[in-house]
Amino acid sequence: MSAIPSSRKRITRTDMATVAKVAVQAATYAIDKVYDYLLPPELAGQVGCRVLVPFGRGNRLSEAVILSLRQEVPDKPLKAVRTLLDEEPILTEKELRLTLWMTRRYFCTFYDALRTVLPTAVWYHYRETWTLVHEPEEPTAQEAAVCRLLQDGAMSTDKLRQALGDDVELLLRRMARAGALRCDRKQNRKVQDKVVTLVRLAVPEEEALSLAGRSQRRREVVHFLARSGETAMHDLTYFTGAARQTVNGLQQLGAVAYREQEEYRISAQQYAVKATSLTLNEGQQRVCDTLLRQIEGGEPGVTLLRGVTGSGKTVVYIRLAQELLRMGKSVMILVPEIALTPQMMARFTAYFGHEVALLHSGLRLTERYDQYKRLRRGEAHIVLGTRSAVFAPLDKLGLIVMDEEQEGSYQSENAPCYHARDVAKYRCAAEGARLLLGSATPTVETFYHARQGDYDLLELTERYNRQSLPQVVLADLRQELRSGHSTIISRPLQEELEKNLAAGEQSILFLNRRGSSRQLLCPQCGYVPECPRCSVYLTYHSANDRLMCHYCGYSQRAPEQCPECGGTLKHIGFGTQRVEEELKELFPGTEVLRMDADTVSGGHEALLREFEQRRIPILLGTQMVAKGLDFENVTLVGVLSADLSLYVDHYRAAERTFNLLTQVVGRAGRGAKTGRAVIQTYTPENDVIQAAAAQDYERFYDAEITLRRLRRDPPFADQFTVTVTGAEEAAVRRAAELLRQGMDASVKKAPYGALGLDIIGPAPAPVVKVNGIYRYRLLVLGQNTAPVRELLASFMRTFAQRPENRRLHIYTDCDRMD
Repeated sequence: MSAIPSSRKRITRTDMATVAKVAVQAATYAIDKVYDYLLPPELAGQVGCRVLVPFGRGNRLSEAVILSLRQEVPDKPLKAVRTLLDEEPILTEKELRLTLWMTRRYFCTFYDALRTVLPTAVWYHYRETWTLVHEPEEPTAQEAAVCRLLQDGAMSTDKLRQALGDDVELLLRRMARAGALRCDRKQNRKVQDKVVTLVRLAVPEEEALSLAGRSQRRREVVHFLARSGETAMHDLTYFTGAARQTVNGLQQLGAVAYREQEEYRISAQQYAVKATSLTLNEGQQRVCDTLLRQIEGGEPGVTLLRGVTGSGKTVVYIRLAQELLRMGKSVMILVPEIALTPQMMARFTAYFGHEVALLHSGLRLTERYDQYKRLRRGEAHIVLGTRSAVFAPLDKLGLIVMDEEQEGSYQSENAPCYHARDVAKYRCAAEGARLLLGSATPTVETFYHARQGDYDLLELTERYNRQSLPQVVLADLRQELRSGHSTIISRPLQEELEKNLAAGEQSILFLNRRGSSRQLLCPQCGYVPECPRCSVYLTYHSANDRLMCHYCGYSQRAPEQCPECGGTLKHIGFGTQRVEEELKELFPGTEVLRMDADTVSGGHEALLREFEQRRIPILLGTQMVAKGLDFENVTLVGVLSADLSLYVDHYRAAERTFNLLTQVVGRAGRGAKTGRAVIQTYTPENDVIQAAAAQDYERFYDAEITLRRLRRDPPFADQFTVTVTGAEEAAVRRAAELLRQGMDASVKKAPYGALGLDIIGPAPAPVVKVNGIYRYRLLVLGQNTAPVRELLASFMRTFAQRPENRRLHIYTDCDRMD
């Protein structure tokens, strides 16, 4: 890190100077643009390096990234860069262009996009502390409060903000300019490189022993190094018992020499999967040959691989990776869930060893950073990971595979709300690579583009093991209730579970709701416990006898009596915990493994390994068991409530339900034995459930695409969701209504009148309050083009600049998956 002494005043130059165009971290969306600063000759900054610059009226130091450098005579006074944070650029030219593309595409600042592209470990942690120099002569009440707090010593900005409110920062800087306070700033990297000291003999053993003298410890160190060769300092002191000072003494005498070496903090994993010779069937070979011809042609493009569940798409991915490595190209494999990475990583590691790097949010920060460095340095040429791995710094990219491309988890929930498929398409176009979308149930938009010829379409129509698809039984829960059978497990599913237990085969039960009961209810007065911070009911968890909010994490002890009328509270609905209890009542002595957000704290891999190796009879889980898992002894799948996602207020509700049912049913019969599935539903006649039971994607697609054309849903129009948030509901609703009025007026004028935009709303979000913040939405229907994005961006900037919206926030998403 380099720094120079610098005045806080603006610097005027009349001769040639180096002008750095930078993106500033402190710039909000309303003022996010390129800023000019002078780069002093003492600082050897390069494009892609981070710097500290004075920003705003108070010249507060802020981090910035150099976007370009040029020699010119400034036409106005410019501030100067204060500090250079990076000796080498942290951004390549490709990553810089990608970041700029994301700012235009996803309504975010440059730094929002940059924090998504780069790993968390490379960022700095900044800390400001304030010290009292002298009290003002006639302090205001606020100034006096600051002085009282600082009389006992320095305090950080965060502590002062907690004590005096968010507005105190402006006061602190005003007092600092007047000389009453002093501000000290420090910055530290969140994660440092791990460097180990290696020790070796610098002279022959006999000479080293002579230099060591009579000291027994020193002589033991010399003997150990003579036997073992170069050794890490911590190992040397551990095995010899010598203190570091003893080794330092030998180094000063010239008997030993030191060398520093970086060490990766990557957990060693032992996988049971062995690499076997890949034998492709006719369909798989045809797919591979076609894709390799496309890749060798050098033209970027998108290919949809639609294969039934169990058709062997992973084998195709492995063979393609083998061929691309021979061609000197890199490969990216994306999966939608962390739960799917252990099985996929085991198979790829068996074939490619250390050529594979794993990236996902479940890894320790240090391990993710070291894997990132391996990729950056070209030590690994295959990356396997979840959504964020799409930004992996692979050189000579040849292929990106998105397995289970229909999954909503490929879209980020936090700003910028990017979709990994869009980023992958951009990277493939920019780097001349091929994007392969793999799925048994592709999104309606993807299959539409394939039908239209925008994407190439390849298909695998039969299972790899030649087995038929699972036989599906629809259990009508209405009939169960009529016959007095009100348990969670229907009689058809109970009978199939009994058969599996008798045969020693395994079963997977799926319910997309964790917890014990959905909620508690007082039958006397109708009271239901609600989250005080969110507009949702609390979910009961029997494991700890608590009510929990699955949105903000709030929890409380479950009351024994109704706090309103004193009546007895009744448990209604059910979750995975309640199902687990019922299974143990139905099948005493049968082990049940539950896999949901409450049980995976020890890692998905450990649970899945336990299920496979110990052959636990029943695996019960939420969405993480619905896709991608491959266990040859699983012959039965049960869907406990197929209607849960079907009647949600979202245009993807039918698609999400069909995909989920098809995927979870496909977990059965992947080995030599035939699979079966039982789907429990209150609406067995529903077309979506009928199509899922028949594993008939085209039947579902034909019905769904007709509805979407009528409703103007994607792919026929894009849906921009503009959300206004704030702590006061009336202010949020009023601001959203004014925003609607302004948009209505604009879309009727040139040049936007010809864009065919429709505006719907404002309306409260399905869950209007989350963690004390209210959310109201506008829906803008139109094509995702640059003019439409610029129109929405201009409204967002204007909204943020209006003083009455100071405590409100606005953001825009496009085609939300959830």
